[in-house]
Amino acid sequence: MDIQWYPGHMTKARRLIEENIKLVDVVMELVDARAPYSTKNPDIDKFAKNKKRIILLNKADLADPKITDMWIKWYTNEDVSVVPVTSTSGKGIKEVMNVSEEIMKEKVERDKARGRIYRPIRAMIVGIPNVGKSTFINSLVGKGVAKTGDKPGVTKGKQWVKIKKGFELLDMPGILWPKFDDQSVARKLAYIGSINDNILDIEDLAVNFVKYSRKHASQNLLNRYNIELDEKLSDHDLMLEIGKKRGLLSSGGIVDQSRTAKIIIDELRTGKLGKITLEMP
Repeated sequence: MDIQWYPGHMTKARRLIEENIKLVDVVMELVDARAPYSTKNPDIDKFAKNKKRIILLNKADLADPKITDMWIKWYTNEDVSVVPVTSTSGKGIKEVMNVSEEIMKEKVERDKARGRIYRPIRAMIVGIPNVGKSTFINSLVGKGVAKTGDKPGVTKGKQWVKIKKGFELLDMPGILWPKFDDQSVARKLAYIGSINDNILDIEDLAVNFVKYSRKHASQNLLNRYNIELDEKLSDHDLMLEIGKKRGLLSSGGIVDQSRTAKIIIDELRTGKLGKITLEMP
């Protein structure tokens, strides 16, 4: 399965980011803590090369905390500020404000010295689809100013959000880059729901995830599905074993592969499979 997804509206959204980035002091990029490299859009590095940067590792509650710490060190060594956050609970949100104010401290002081006392800090929030941007903004503001959903592409246009006195946030639509040259990156985005499920072969995706889990997250499979990780079984057969354990049988006792695959992917996305990080620094 070759995964490519770049709907037409993303070209417009990409242009929108390029045009508006000059209006802000800070660029906050929200990535998924389960795939902090694959969910980071390489185009943002080009657009924001002269701006202060903050990487926000969202959905940190779903990722392996030890590996998250490794990613924090890795990005910090790249001279970028990093904050792990869980937007649904608000964990880490206060730290985002603290870091933003800290990295802008010198500029604010310079502005004050020039008599520009009331100029607010302006930040742009960017990220790929379904990384939790709207939930993050609502958690930051403390009310539902941004529409949220569990499918990619909820935010369609830009909007300014006043976070507090002296701090404004420019929310932009989620964008991907035009072509996935590395299919392992595309699969990780598909696993976590950043690509439209309608273009995916969910059964193939689930088999690929089972293959990954056997190597890197076998305990998660054992704990959730209580299955034997028999080396003689193929990845496809192991998926069928999960279907049997869950009682997902159609007439004649045959495993319903479609339902089984959907459950495996859904349980990864919602954290029911436990804390899983899909890549190392």
